[in-house]
Amino acid sequence: MEKIKMVTPIVEMDGDEMTRILWKWIKEILIEPFVDLKTEYYDLGLPERDKTDDKVTTDSAKATLKYGVAVKCATITPNKQRVEEYNLKKMYKSPNGTIRAILDGTVFRAPILVDGITPYIPTWKKPIVIARHAYGDIYKAVDGLAGNGKVELHFTDRNGNPAVIPVHDFDGDGVVMAMHNTDKSIKSFARSCFNYALDLKMPLWFSTKDTISKVYDGNFKAIFNEVYETEYKDKFESAGIEYMYTLIDDVVARIVRSEGGIVWACKNYDGDVMSDMVATAYGSLAMMTSVLVSPDGIYEYEAAHGTVTRHYYKYIKGEETSTNPVATIFAWSGALRKRGELDNTPDLIDFADRLEKATVSTIESGLMTGDLVGLFKKEGVTPKKLNSQDFLKAIASRI
Repeated sequence: MEKIKMVTPIVEMDGDEMTRILWKWIKEILIEPFVDLKTEYYDLGLPERDKTDDKVTTDSAKATLKYGVAVKCATITPNKQRVEEYNLKKMYKSPNGTIRAILDGTVFRAPILVDGITPYIPTWKKPIVIARHAYGDIYKAVDGLAGNGKVELHFTDRNGNPAVIPVHDFDGDGVVMAMHNTDKSIKSFARSCFNYALDLKMPLWFSTKDTISKVYDGNFKAIFNEVYETEYKDKFESAGIEYMYTLIDDVVARIVRSEGGIVWACKNYDGDVMSDMVATAYGSLAMMTSVLVSPDGIYEYEAAHGTVTRHYYKYIKGEETSTNPVATIFAWSGALRKRGELDNTPDLIDFADRLEKATVSTIESGLMTGDLVGLFKKEGVTPKKLNSQDFLKAIASRI
């Protein structure tokens, strides 16, 4: 069988632990037998990041700006224990955070729906897509300990004019934090959300807590409203979809009562938390797509979960594992589809579609990894647990 040709490479970012093993198997079993794969490869595993003082992460993001499409494996963000385990020079920052800052993108996460896996919230019949701002806030915060004394924020403009904002007058020990965002990044976030909602033809809900954070969150609200009114209102009305702003606690209540079919835009920390809640409520973090989209059309696809450390330790002992690779498969299919769309290569788009359908139909037939067995209930079908490689081979047989 002649392999499907690619015109432009995809930026390939390899990762850590069990997801690194799955990454290799997915390429060998599901992609390379069918596609003449062209990638520009970057090793974002911890040893290589340490060797290059994390330059490899920056280089991979710059390559993504060049080629327009990337696919990323899950990576470790090291804590103190990881620094000791890997004998690292220092505690490196999150690769995702570095890449997101360079691409100035928004992360969109959506569940992969399968007949036989019912959401814990039974009213959810359609996907809920979480749009997470990927810059600033608590992830760029400066924090520290405080004692007896006064904490203030000092700002000096370009002309040297100072301003002081009182924070708290401490009469004992405590903690402080200062965080920021930029109008430029918030506008990029807004445009990415409006564009994505239009592409999906789904309503967009944006939530903050501007009743409490009147200036900080109020600025997000005002910028979203300005961008909508001046650039997107007519487009949304023509598409027959709505844009709504409301408080985050109101959206949480609305989401639980909804049937889904909504793009929910969240600030950085809110999106981090709510995407895990939504993924778990739909069944599993391993059944969640994730794509970083910049306002100028750069795409980076990834799995929304971690590196599956526990399974990796079993694997290196020679024990069999049944690790769910679905989110990583959909990262590859998403990147291949987008590459096909940008290069006008319909065979590549068709392959991405067939890969996703084969993955879903394999699970619906009763063949799956161990994490899904307890969730799967379908009349006439008895779920069977497969190890990771056998699950991938079952998918390949359906492509």
